[in-house]
Amino acid sequence: MSERREPPWRLPTAAEAETVMPPEIDTTKPHTARIYDYMLGGKDNFEADRQVAAQVLKAIPDMQNTLRLNRQFLRRTVRYSVRRGVQQFLDIGTGIPTAGNTHEVAQELAPEARIAYVDHDPIVLAHARALMAGDGRGRTTFVQADLREPEKILAADEIRTVLDLDRPLTLMLVSILHFIRDEEDPHGIVARLVDALAPGSYLVLSHASLDPDPEQGAEGAAQWRNASSTMTMRHHADILRMFPGSVELVEPGLVSDWNPDGEPDDPALSLANVWGYGGVAIKR
Repeated sequence: MSERREPPWRLPTAAEAETVMPPEIDTTKPHTARIYDYMLGGKDNFEADRQVAAQVLKAIPDMQNTLRLNRQFLRRTVRYSVRRGVQQFLDIGTGIPTAGNTHEVAQELAPEARIAYVDHDPIVLAHARALMAGDGRGRTTFVQADLREPEKILAADEIRTVLDLDRPLTLMLVSILHFIRDEEDPHGIVARLVDALAPGSYLVLSHASLDPDPEQGAEGAAQWRNASSTMTMRHHADILRMFPGSVELVEPGLVSDWNPDGEPDDPALSLANVWGYGGVAIKR
């Protein structure tokens, strides 16, 4: 995958991570962020993570392609926002940093862009120190918090210092809501976050879907049961309902290939059997 490149900051390798990660983190147990890292071609994963990834890919061979398309979606939505005048981002569920993160993409177009990353995971925090160093442009911060507690995220001093919630921002919920179970009320969580945003803000949301083959998708999702987070893949109609009534979807809506600005597709990626959807909405 040509996307992988050396960023202006360097993350620790998996071997180095054993010395920098907090002692309470067990690298022998599979972990969601590291499984994603492996599927995206990263180096910050361990054998336990690779074993679960192999089982997921055995059930859904197209999942790796879908995750890479999801990264393409993230980059496109960041550029879409900046081109329309939004230069601050609240990215929740950032995962282990890799090439093409929100702050990198935004600050290429708007060096003064401000980004607040949120993740509840101590593994991500261990890697985020390098992320926060950035390359000297804009403002970037990281907050350790849980999406299930949106009020705590919005009240965090680090976020209030970097972001102005009275001005439009882009809320990034990319590949995170399928780790929120139905009983944890993902729809309500999104609505509470959006309620706090200023008019003109954007909601960016992507989610894994069962639609290509519900039986195959359920089998793939089940492979996450031994990881740090379980996965709930949903149908298009269920994902669409996660956009609250206070926002309006922009064209082309909730789709597998979101590309309103006509950016070139990566020839290495396939648009067949995409196990997920992404969409962007604006708060009026």
